Amino acid sequence: MTDSTARKHKPKSSRSKTVAKQSEPIEVPVDEIWTDSRWRSNLRRRLLAWFDDNARVLPWRSEPTPYRVWISEIMLQQTQVATVLPYYERWMKRYPTVASLANADEQDLMRLWEGLGYYRRVRSIHAAAKKIVEVHDGEFPTDAESVLALPGIGRYTAGAILSIACDQRMPILEGNTQRVFSRWAALRSSPTEKDSNKWLWQFAETMLPNSDCGTFNQAAMEIGALVCTPKNPNCDACPVMTLCRTAAAGLQQEIPGKIKRIQYEDRSEFALILSRQLGKTQQYLVRQLPNDARWAGLWDFPRPTDVQTATVEEASTWIGSQIGAAVRPGPRLKTIRHAVTKYRIQLHVHSAALDAPTPNPIASDQWQWVGQDQLAELPMSVTGRKIVDLIVKSDQPLLPLG
Repeated sequence: MTDSTARKHKPKSSRSKTVAKQSEPIEVPVDEIWTDSRWRSNLRRRLLAWFDDNARVLPWRSEPTPYRVWISEIMLQQTQVATVLPYYERWMKRYPTVASLANADEQDLMRLWEGLGYYRRVRSIHAAAKKIVEVHDGEFPTDAESVLALPGIGRYTAGAILSIACDQRMPILEGNTQRVFSRWAALRSSPTEKDSNKWLWQFAETMLPNSDCGTFNQAAMEIGALVCTPKNPNCDACPVMTLCRTAAAGLQQEIPGKIKRIQYEDRSEFALILSRQLGKTQQYLVRQLPNDARWAGLWDFPRPTDVQTATVEEASTWIGSQIGAAVRPGPRLKTIRHAVTKYRIQLHVHSAALDAPTPNPIASDQWQWVGQDQLAELPMSVTGRKIVDLIVKSDQPLLPLG
């Protein structure tokens, strides 16, 4: 979890809320972390007491079934809590069970997911739900081997599901806990380096209590989201500050070690708005992206996806070769700037027309003529939805056929 939404609840358990009085910082040598059970016990106790008083009220916490925890954890991957909340609520109303999800239409799922990004996640969720129905009679498995065998579920997600929903002694390691554990132990190397990552997994497992492991894991993530933040951590509000090796050394800005940043490449791309009048309906040409394309399975306006084009004329030629018609580009209507993986993209949106229109020159199911009502229903890429907004706001058709 990566958001600092401040909705909180009062303690619900009978666990002692006593937090040890803050005193002078205590530094535990890194090689003693594994053997100092008192240090670990004090840290756990303080953290869990803090969590009782400060945990946010989140919908997947009120009823932490394996299914609900699974969906929340997939949605929260590289996405803030505040962004996920409305998506999660809509999802659970529409698909409250594994069986309802397995029977869902993939296009409906993609439309419901639209805006969360990383669309491979939703396709993996769908595939996993089908496997649960086929292999496990619709019951979410509760053993690590079976959970890890589901599409889209790795070690972290499996650990989160089984510890939170089933109270199994499973460690977790994600963005927040990487940072928190690195600071507790004053691990100076980057947490994403192979050796460091292996060490942190071992540390995460060593820190787990004998019971209530899911609460501990959630507390570690929560303190990372609310207190032990990447920049300017609020150490004065941290219940374990006097046990933290990084705080003792004053290295909060240096630890965790620097994570290698993405080196973006700038590129220009082109999308065309092709329209036609069919009776009283204005229709627009869209394409469902193939499985090997960016945003696979979503719909988008005509644009080259597997070739690099330097000009709108080159893009028009490529699109024409795909649909079997000559495409004439018109003026640029808008430039959309966005980033995808390692690319910083300027998408130039142009109106366009077919020089030799026919009633239906398209010879592929991937391409369809649709009206505005259908555009509102189709699952689209982020840039595709922005182009739809451009069409809706336009006072007149954008260069129809002819």
